[in-house]
Amino acid sequence: MGLSGARAVYQSDDYIVMIDDASLIDPLQPDFVALSAFDVRGVAVTAPGRGYDFVTRWFGPRVGVNEDPVTGSAHTSLAPLWAQRLGKPILTCEQGGARKGQLNCEVPGNGRVIISGRAALYLRGNVFI
Repeated sequence: MGLSGARAVYQSDDYIVMIDDASLIDPLQPDFVALSAFDVRGVAVTAPGRGYDFVTRWFGPRVGVNEDPVTGSAHTSLAPLWAQRLGKPILTCEQGGARKGQLNCEVPGNGRVIISGRAALYLRGNVFI
């Protein structure tokens, strides 16, 4: 991936690579084979800005998803990091490469993250147990 400008790397279920320059996010062309060797669910690369509090791309070839345009579970780790860094509990976020999605994240300080956004229904079904 070649992220020589990495500011910090954190680990949760994913590696979180925090960089300072949002213009590096869109042109990322990761080596998915190399990323699948990491012993984590995925790799999130995140930066401040471009009209949002932070932007992210998430890559998970180890779990069969080269890139996910919106990963709610990743934001349970991303939002607290950005809330602390920016000193604010309510954040706007954008994730994705060619496909992008927007999220609102609230970090109320009780160990939880509230994630909301707009979505399109693409599947309806019944589950029988």
